[in-house]
Amino acid sequence: MAVTDDFEAERPRLIRLAGRLLRDDAEAEDIVQQAWLRLQGSHPTVDNLPGWLTTVTTRLCLDRLRAKVPVPAEQDVELGGEGGDPADELALADTVGVALQVVLDRLSPAERVAFVLHDSFGFEFPAIAAMMGTTPAAARKLASRARAKVVQPAPEDALAQWEVVDAFLAASRGGDLTRLLDLLAPDVVVTGDPAAAALGTPERIVGRDEVAQFFDGAAKAALPAFVGDAPGAAWVHRGEVRVAFDFTVVDGRVTRIVFRAEPDVLAVVRRRRGGQGVEPGASG
Repeated sequence: MAVTDDFEAERPRLIRLAGRLLRDDAEAEDIVQQAWLRLQGSHPTVDNLPGWLTTVTTRLCLDRLRAKVPVPAEQDVELGGEGGDPADELALADTVGVALQVVLDRLSPAERVAFVLHDSFGFEFPAIAAMMGTTPAAARKLASRARAKVVQPAPEDALAQWEVVDAFLAASRGGDLTRLLDLLAPDVVVTGDPAAAALGTPERIVGRDEVAQFFDGAAKAALPAFVGDAPGAAWVHRGEVRVAFDFTVVDGRVTRIVFRAEPDVLAVVRRRRGGQGVEPGASG
């Protein structure tokens, strides 16, 4: 059938678009399959098939992002129903590297969509507005706000630090030695204050290989926490914080971990979820 052939011709482009927005190849395939199912229900009313598929794929990605990463309403624009046709040709500019992909996780779903469509794929704001069901001015504002976060990230951004800390904890729990080595600075140092050492933590470990070997398959009982104002982790036993993991992160790598168990330190440890939300108190 002609519609099937036309869709298959568009599929690689749609998968690239969805993959860039979602950063997940499997989810991108799923989104494009959903677009195909919607096309089957809409044909033959679709006049501009490439534009229609781009709009549907973008909105499905936006819905998926909003479901995965809810944000306060004031940080996003309200998105409406059907809009007009966007530009029917996608000018793919492969400009979003690994570092930028990390930054994209800091954006709200609508900011990410507007920014990626404009800065990476070359869409004009009227087309983006049509895909998102909003106005060109609102789409421009979203992209501008996202660009400011991407171009001028704070050098000591706490969000970047928690991403590294949580990746380190996940690699430690999962026994992913290669990932641990990637996340550690060559001259990383692990130390423990006297109170932590009394509980059995090491007093000093020096070097990436040695630290990675120590943490490989460990940290299973460590929970995400704030140690003071800095993202870190904590070992909680029977609802009580026993040891805080105080991380120092420089340029995306862990340079120091201090096991801390002094009472004045444990008093300022707070639980966090996914590195973002903060729960009052330290008990878990």
